[in-house]
Order: sequence, then C-alpha cells, then structure tokens
Amino acid sequence: MNRDSLCHNALERDAVALALSSDKTVTGIARDLDVSPEGLRNWVKQAKTDRGEGPAGALTTAERGELVRLRRKVREQEARRGR
Repeated sequence: MNRDSLCHNALERDAVALALSSDKTVTGIARDLDVSPEGLRNWVKQAKTDRGEGPAGALTTAERGELVRLRRKVREQEARRGR
C-alpha cells in the first residue's frame, strides 16, 4: 500500500469516527475536513454496513473485495478459454 493510500485510509477512518461521534452535520464535518459531503456520507454508510448496521443485503467491504476478486478470476478464466 502506498503512502497516499495510507493517508486516504487514515483520513477516511478519522472522518467516519468524527461523523459518528459528533453533533455536527456530515456536511459541516466534510467542509471542515475539505472532503465532499457525499463522499463522507458514503464512507459512513459503508462503515455502518461493515459493523453490521447497514441495510439488509448490503455488502461489507470484505465481501465487495471478494466479489471483485472472483469476477476478475472468472474474466481471466474466460479469456484463457477464448471466450
């Protein structure tokens, strides 16, 4: 993982923690952190899903990663078969 990715992950983690613990609005927190409000809302929504608090059927980050990996594997196998 590169330095930019690590910084982004730390920012996302800290922003979500702040959004979940603060009385401020997501928009206000996003403005303070210089991130987009919709991006922060998505981070919070995904964090809640990862903690089992999301809507029914929502995929966790780990499940999304597994889905991406499996789809890539299927594409590679289909390419080898000449599809």
